[in-house]
Amino acid sequence: QLTARWGQQVVIDNRAGAGGNIAAELAAAAVPDGHTIYQYNISNAISASLYRKLNYDTVRDFAAVTLLASSPFVLVVHPSLKTANLQEFIALAKGQGSRLTYASSGNGGPSHLSTEMLKAMAGIHLNHVPYKGVALVMNDLLAGQIQVMFTIPGSAMPHVRTGRLRALAVASEKRIAALPDVPTIAEAGIAGLENAYTWSGLFGPPGMPAPVVDKLSAELIRIMRLPEVGKRILNDGYEVVASTPSQLTRDMQSEVATWSRVIRERGIKAE
Repeated sequence: QLTARWGQQVVIDNRAGAGGNIAAELAAAAVPDGHTIYQYNISNAISASLYRKLNYDTVRDFAAVTLLASSPFVLVVHPSLKTANLQEFIALAKGQGSRLTYASSGNGGPSHLSTEMLKAMAGIHLNHVPYKGVALVMNDLLAGQIQVMFTIPGSAMPHVRTGRLRALAVASEKRIAALPDVPTIAEAGIAGLENAYTWSGLFGPPGMPAPVVDKLSAELIRIMRLPEVGKRILNDGYEVVASTPSQLTRDMQSEVATWSRVIRERGIKAE
């Protein structure tokens, strides 16, 4: 959409590794002329407290443009667990002691931290099995080798619809369009997990001039509100946000504070 609007090619440069820190370092050091923007996500907010030393400041070294979209995590279980809802799962977990295992897409990642929040709030114990990526997790979850996971709706929906997984609850303030029959965790009696979600925003390097930020933000907000874009986002289990730069800055500061507390209280380390 940006290419069509501005007549300039937009190149996607995927830089994997170190929980997104490699890409973040490159973006933070880029020339602040608007030609380099960075797709920032929840992992970056977590990195601020998860890693002892970063070569950039998670908040100070980026110019907020817009929060594109967000998606709450959904708690899914293998059908072998005879639990129809979150209350039954909590009761089962309390009764089984430490025999239930949950997976995450990586140690210190958002699915790991979200499950640790649930454990603390519900007073249950689950054994953590970290994986390197969602695809590997899903294979073992579908095979029943692990029993439970917090994941994004886009990954879970196809398997929930075919009955290979059961969705118990979503970590959001209200039910989501992608899974309208799945209650929220708050409906199940546990409040405080509404910020267990993933999100994706666009930032530029520090010092990006305000007119450049405003131009990028206005164009991206317009694009995200196009019906065809919104439909695509919704089908992937996300919801369009399209916030202003100032709102994204506030949200980012709040996210860093939230996950810093979880990491500290649960004693989580990157290694």
